[in-house]
Amino acid sequence: MSAGILQRIGWQAEALAWDSFQLTFQSMGLERASAFGSAALRRIGPMTSVHRVARINMQRCFPNASKPELDRLLDRMWDNFGRLVGENPNMRHYRPEVYDERGEIAGEDIVLDLERRGQPYVLVAGHFANWEVMGAAIAKLNLNCNITYRHANNPLVDKRILDSRHAYGIKLLTAKGGVGAKELLMNLKQGMSVALMNDQKMNDGIAAPFFGHEAMTASGPAKMAMRFGAPIVPIGVRRLGGTRFRVTFYEPIPHSTLDDKSAAVLETVTAINKWVENRILEAPEQWFWVHRRWDKAIYRKDAGSSSSTSAGSI
Repeated sequence: MSAGILQRIGWQAEALAWDSFQLTFQSMGLERASAFGSAALRRIGPMTSVHRVARINMQRCFPNASKPELDRLLDRMWDNFGRLVGENPNMRHYRPEVYDERGEIAGEDIVLDLERRGQPYVLVAGHFANWEVMGAAIAKLNLNCNITYRHANNPLVDKRILDSRHAYGIKLLTAKGGVGAKELLMNLKQGMSVALMNDQKMNDGIAAPFFGHEAMTASGPAKMAMRFGAPIVPIGVRRLGGTRFRVTFYEPIPHSTLDDKSAAVLETVTAINKWVENRILEAPEQWFWVHRRWDKAIYRKDAGSSSSTSAGSI
């Protein structure tokens, strides 16, 4: 068989596995699926390779934390991440008409006022709690906003993900990448707002401080906002317990006023990173610690934990 046929067979098999996973968790219902995901990941997570990645990240951010403290934080991290795994197939329970049963929204006047004035804005977010709930809150408020997402390599699975997000109210989604970036620029030019995640490593971004260490960070959100004079509005989500969440819109992060364009972008990106740091410090167990936020050398088996200038307490 040709490579094309083999690839299509592989895609079909992956899509079947995806459908089975979704149906299994949907059959449990939201609360049971969330609890099951927690129990499963708290047991399985520590045996995976990304458990070590999470520990290294925590050591860099909290260098003064003891091993028992980090162990407890890792356990709570897997609790949150496991719940997310169980909840995402059940996101229909957060669609606009029933969102208030499990979700709260704070600071919505910030974006609703901008919408009333016809002022486009750039929402910047991070991978906190169950970040899909932020999209549900955007849908609940019916904001004129295009949300970016990382598309799946398998087009069949990618379509399923898009369909599931449309089902709980998200109207506009743009895949990350060059074409997506052009679409977002056009959105802002036409008066539409955009939403982007800004807390993961971006190899072609810029080096900006994050918990006292230089980290490659996406500069796109800052550049787009500064180019169009759009306010940078941070949005975060906190798990309040079980399957209940609060999504918060924060006061806009000011654009840098430095004359040097590169320095201005760096100052603005640094301010965004600082906002992310503050949200992590509020609920460290609810951040996506398993992402390799720093250079790959940090995560080599022979790499020791490095010192930090950050406060480092949890």
